[in-house]
Amino acid sequence: MALPATAYADGVAVHGSVQTEIDVVEDDKAINTPEYDQRFLFNVYADVNVISQYVEAGLRFEFMKWPTPQFLKEPGYAGWGFPNVYVKGKYKGFDLTVGDFYDQFGSGFIFRTYEERTLGIDNSIRGARLNVNAVKGLRLTVLGGQQRHYWEYDWNWASHQKVFGANAEAYLQDWWPTLADHNAAWMFGASYVLKHEKEEEKILAGTDYRLNFPKNVNAFDVRSNFQKGPWSVLAEFAWKGQDPSFDNNYTYGNGTAIMLSGSYARKGLSAMLQAKRSENMSFRSERSASGLPVTLNYMPAFSYQHTYALAALYPYATQMAPGEWAFQGAFEYTFKRRTPLGGKYGTKLILNASYISGLVRTDDPRNPYNGSLWGTDGYKTDFWKIGTCNYYDFNVMIEKKFSQPFYMQFMYAHQYYNNKILTGAMDEETPWVRANVLVADARWKINRKFTLRGELQYLFTNQDYKDWAYGLVELSFAPYLQVSVSDMWNTGKTGLHYYMFAVTGNYKSNRLMVSYGRTRQGVNCTGGVCRTVPAMHGLQVAYSYNF
Repeated sequence: MALPATAYADGVAVHGSVQTEIDVVEDDKAINTPEYDQRFLFNVYADVNVISQYVEAGLRFEFMKWPTPQFLKEPGYAGWGFPNVYVKGKYKGFDLTVGDFYDQFGSGFIFRTYEERTLGIDNSIRGARLNVNAVKGLRLTVLGGQQRHYWEYDWNWASHQKVFGANAEAYLQDWWPTLADHNAAWMFGASYVLKHEKEEEKILAGTDYRLNFPKNVNAFDVRSNFQKGPWSVLAEFAWKGQDPSFDNNYTYGNGTAIMLSGSYARKGLSAMLQAKRSENMSFRSERSASGLPVTLNYMPAFSYQHTYALAALYPYATQMAPGEWAFQGAFEYTFKRRTPLGGKYGTKLILNASYISGLVRTDDPRNPYNGSLWGTDGYKTDFWKIGTCNYYDFNVMIEKKFSQPFYMQFMYAHQYYNNKILTGAMDEETPWVRANVLVADARWKINRKFTLRGELQYLFTNQDYKDWAYGLVELSFAPYLQVSVSDMWNTGKTGLHYYMFAVTGNYKSNRLMVSYGRTRQGVNCTGGVCRTVPAMHGLQVAYSYNF
């Protein structure tokens, strides 16, 4: 995270960062590490931003000619250059950006561009964006350009993909003082996105028929969020026109998404319930391109984002096509101090539950010419019916301070993971995984400078690689140094140890981490967006500097 901007004369501030990740890889046949042409792999990022009252400008340099293992085999990922350059002008409620930018409309159902380096995502738009905030209670955005696809840009206006969008949000409490007087706020929003893409030649196998692709795909989104005191309710609906693509087997059905979310929060108590149904909502700027960089939208996963290693061993990946039903609930309560359950320092209880299923198909249309789905309207579904379970997760956490220096957190999670649906695994012996996870996390603050922390985790399952155990010991010397040793041990099938030794140092704006050990092959997810990462054995160095 960047530090606050440093002020300079004449109201100008400059801030930026440098980040590098270096992996020195070793062959390890026991964990099936890939073969590499070189042992040293690294990613480098450097950015600088100059900000004044009316003008802002920035650029980012990236060097990934030999990228780290999780991205090395990704077609098009390797390269170097300046993928993000922009200039922004600001004046009296108007700001105009020319260059590369990120944005999101609503929950992201029809438009979200962002950078997530751990997943190799940078799907920014290169073009222009105008934000208008000059009218009280009304915010407008208009934008257009071309989405980044690694290092590829094609500025032939007639031949390549382009994206245009508009977003408007009205805040009624700014117009009706009665709402504000009653501690209430009410927002209405609407968005529109147009994707334009060149014609493409695709012939139905075994025929002379060519698919007729729409050059323009329209998408709309409407939403409303009402808040009063501790209560909040959000409703959102999105629609996408005919968009045959790599994801939906080149079918011509429309896409829809609907979400309802309610929450309550006050001191010591919070609760949340959410439901979402999406169908055929994969939205790419290039219909035949695979991978994450050309995705225009985002579907929230509605699954708890675990931070403990074994609880995150089977993460959920959002099913953009054909779609899903998703439900999530969370409850948090703090038992007050000096009560039977609260004790001397209070006790926090956290409950989370997620259930995600597929849709129920009512027919299976097949092209009469080649027996595939190509060229049809796709599967028909029953809106209200809930299909086969893709994933569920129920977990309970207890956070408890036993004394001023000693604190513990306990967690139990019960999970179901549909291996066949979520990973495409054809292994009939493991079509699904059902797991139970136990976690104990203890922290002892020895004195003002030193803190000792330990984790013990165990995952029970009769499927896949069966049981796992995990242990970690970490010693911190605030705020400068942290040393840790951990091991993830497959006790059920292979007996392999995935050990890791790490040292992290912090000094002012510098952070350096050096680690050595094994990383298992698996799936890395953030917010329901996932990437498969290979096994790795070797030395890892990460350095960052913010100014």
